[in-house]
Amino acid sequence: MLNRQPANILIIRLSAIGDIVMASGLIAPLKQAYPASHIYWLAQPECKALLEQHPDLSGVIIWPRQEWAACWRARDWRGLWQAVRQFRQALRAHHFDVVLDLQGLLKSGLMAWLSGAGQRIGLGSREGAQFLMHQVVSRHDGNPDQISSEYRYLGAQLGLAVEPWQMCISLDPASHQQADMLIRAHAAEKGFVVICPFTTRPQKHWFNAHWIELVEKINSTWRLPVLMLGGPADREAAQTISAHCPVTDLSGQTSLRVAAALIAHCRLLVGVDTGLTHMGHAFRVPTVALFGSTRPYLEPGSPRSRVIYHALSCSPCKRHPTCDGRFDCLRHITADEVMEVAQPLMEETHHNESAAC
Repeated sequence: MLNRQPANILIIRLSAIGDIVMASGLIAPLKQAYPASHIYWLAQPECKALLEQHPDLSGVIIWPRQEWAACWRARDWRGLWQAVRQFRQALRAHHFDVVLDLQGLLKSGLMAWLSGAGQRIGLGSREGAQFLMHQVVSRHDGNPDQISSEYRYLGAQLGLAVEPWQMCISLDPASHQQADMLIRAHAAEKGFVVICPFTTRPQKHWFNAHWIELVEKINSTWRLPVLMLGGPADREAAQTISAHCPVTDLSGQTSLRVAAALIAHCRLLVGVDTGLTHMGHAFRVPTVALFGSTRPYLEPGSPRSRVIYHALSCSPCKRHPTCDGRFDCLRHITADEVMEVAQPLMEETHHNESAAC
């Protein structure tokens, strides 16, 4: 429980996109428990777009990471000190009563400490961050099968009403309008499918040959266009897929907000363990998540989502694969299996759309 009725609360989760999506479910329970409080979120600039429209947030504070890094690389210790001092002043101007450090690393712990908050609670704090907290809550005591298990557990330990858990991404009208323009340009009136093949680690990737086969099957079975989403760094990898199948490659061509808006309107999303896939569950669109070396959850929290995961004796290996690059856990997931899992979701979507009309 929090020590007292807090007037100002700071949530720290600097990155990554998927974790911010999954942690977003904490905001509404906090606001429900403390309706008079002002809740802020501290994040890196690239993640701001997912948070700034949230109705229960009073604001998003940006960590000027690039400015600090530039001073560090230039050995400009005076400039770095001034930047840190300005950031500290900006944080303390909010007079935070409580900080929830969801990142649990030394950098986020330092920011919690810089805030001057009277109560600092860390989630699985390590790297020395635990010594900057007043309380540390375990990251591993929740139900690991559930999506957002560590954030749900933290909320429960704080006495919040976290169930039913609902992740929330709020987008501005302009993002929906830009998404609508792309849909009109590349998608059919009866809808479209989104694929999200890209992650930061090769052991989380499904194989290109499987993606190509899946796109062909989607096209022949449902006659729906397929849009491929990813970031600027995924452009080269995307071209190896788009060169061999009828997919519209939008990787690196949309903002994060517009990519999210496209996901919110799709008939089906198929993706690996990446932030865009987790958005599918948040928007409650039909989603099939393909997990291998990582298994962040088995219960995605949405009745319209499914997880395909073939556990092997080495699973989940996470950052330490032992298969010499074979990645058998993902290789064993076939395009036919994805189609079989997705088929009832597509039928349900079609039924729901027809009923709504």
